[in-house]
Amino acid sequence: MAELYLVRHAQAAFGTDDYDRLTELGHRQARWLGEYFAERELAFDRVLSGTLRRHRETLVGIAAADSALPLAEELEGLNEYRADALITAYQAARGLPPVDHGADRRTHFRLLREVLYAWADASLQTDAHPAFEAFAAGARAALDQLREGAARRVLLVSSGGPISTLVGAVLGLAPRMMMNLNLQTRNSAISELAFNARAVHLVSFNTVPHLDQPERRTAITYS
Repeated sequence: MAELYLVRHAQAAFGTDDYDRLTELGHRQARWLGEYFAERELAFDRVLSGTLRRHRETLVGIAAADSALPLAEELEGLNEYRADALITAYQAARGLPPVDHGADRRTHFRLLREVLYAWADASLQTDAHPAFEAFAAGARAALDQLREGAARRVLLVSSGGPISTLVGAVLGLAPRMMMNLNLQTRNSAISELAFNARAVHLVSFNTVPHLDQPERRTAITYS
């Protein structure tokens, strides 16, 4: 069976005016992941990613340790949901005032969980954002494309939403459970799938072996 390494982007700039970029720590996480792959001689014959800046910058860090890494095929279906748009629609539907999207982390993620549940349940719908099923179909299309190809080891760099949706689909999880996985996904974490034309199997989820060192314990992040 072929191997698919799903990598969530490294730490992005939460709470700033431009979330879609890596922090200094995020750049280090990406380089450490590239070094981990190189040390284990994990060569990839195909690379997919979303089109977001944080996806591209994560790939740059990984490629720093692997000059032979193929150029990424960018797919919009691997982009993350737009949390700001969903939160704004959720608040407006309930007649609540707008929120500060750069607010305290606990406050933000408590609200985000409510919003994602409503979106996944299809009780939150807005013209400003695709429905959950359309979002999920975009992620699944990337996997379907791989299953039709001949690659034996694939690297896919994306975000927590598409990755948790793919893992959840393999496991047959309900949409709310997919959102729970999403909110637990760590920056630069690896999830592995084994696949062929007939089946897809989960091998691992949300591992950070490149950060599993005493001096890197504080480098494990979630946003």
